[in-house]
Amino acid sequence: MKIFHLSTDDFSGGASRAAYRLHTALLQNGIDSTMRVLTHQTANDKIIAGRGPRTFIEKVRGRIHKKLREFAERNWKTDNLIMHSFGQVSAGIVDEINRSDADVVNLHWIVNLLSIEDIGKIRKPIVWTLHDMWAFCGGEHVASDDESSRFRVGYLADNRPAGEAGPDLNRQAWESKQKLWANQQFNIVTPGYWMAGCAKDSVLFRDASITVIPNPIEMEHLWHPIPQDYARRVLGLRQDKKYILSGSAGGMPHLKGEDLLKHAMAKVMIEKHVANESNEIELLIFGQYQPANNNDWPCKVHWLGPVRDDHVMTLIYSAADVMMVPSRQDNLPNTAVEAYACGVPVVAFNIGGLPDIVEHQKSGWLASAFDTDNLAEGILWVLGDQDRWENLSAAARSIALERFSTKVVIQQYMRVYEQAQLLHRGNHG
Repeated sequence: MKIFHLSTDDFSGGASRAAYRLHTALLQNGIDSTMRVLTHQTANDKIIAGRGPRTFIEKVRGRIHKKLREFAERNWKTDNLIMHSFGQVSAGIVDEINRSDADVVNLHWIVNLLSIEDIGKIRKPIVWTLHDMWAFCGGEHVASDDESSRFRVGYLADNRPAGEAGPDLNRQAWESKQKLWANQQFNIVTPGYWMAGCAKDSVLFRDASITVIPNPIEMEHLWHPIPQDYARRVLGLRQDKKYILSGSAGGMPHLKGEDLLKHAMAKVMIEKHVANESNEIELLIFGQYQPANNNDWPCKVHWLGPVRDDHVMTLIYSAADVMMVPSRQDNLPNTAVEAYACGVPVVAFNIGGLPDIVEHQKSGWLASAFDTDNLAEGILWVLGDQDRWENLSAAARSIALERFSTKVVIQQYMRVYEQAQLLHRGNHG
């Protein structure tokens, strides 16, 4: 079987890394896999990059459409500051996809690679791995999750959220999906059960086949525990401190809970002072350099910056005592899975896909949603007893091997790929 993965790039964010890991896991298990991207960032020679060929007329038409999009978006306003994509940009590769010898096309995060119209024109069996909510929303990559959410009830003229003004671009994008994908057979994969529930509740995907399969992670040669004292020596960290790790202070601070992280850490430091504990607690934050205004943190922070080498990230995880994931909304965060693979307990809110990873008081701590006091309680509980920490660490590694190893995940994906082929044959003779 030949699998053709489509992703905007192969490394820059969590979605692209998850897609790349699936692609390489398939190759390592003897399955013919190719990845098609707009921007190539790894050294893998089974990746094709760039735009498709365009005629002069197509180039002119593209420039005109771009000007029209820019004009429409100039008059559009929203309080939802998380990324929106209205699905009009195409890299011109649909003919390439349909001419390929691929048995199954696996879509991932495809902004600027495939337009809404392009997706409707694909004539191969489609498996779509959802790394965010865009596929069943309008232009939103992250939308509110409640009973009145537009993806659940439809994008109507009278149900725009407060804070939106100008042309209803989200409704326009959603209506385009509804029209242009009417005859398309999607086999949806979500990494976690929360996203699966959202997709199943959506107007666009309520009749689609939806399967929960986590993102794979290679745990034999790369993501594995490294002795903590060694990892700390390599990174220049102290052996006599407790280190809390987080990747939450990056590009979406509200969604990733940077403010909640600060509140929880303030509570941790207060409780530590009241208990008169001698162990110093410090915070490690990766994904961002030290900001100019860095004076409002309640503890010492080590800003590790963007890390583009997974071997270095393995050292960082292994140097930490606990991983904190204070997200307000999250699918199945790679960071929590990577931490588990390295034997690091995770403390997080009981939201989104986190319950699919963290087993409360067995491999970490699930705090009540957005209760920073409860989050701090979890941190102190994990750090409070060395024997308990060792049991949590062993359980975290065991869960990672059981649920997220490449062999386990690939078997599940192969079943979905075979199902997608059968459905496609049934619908197309």
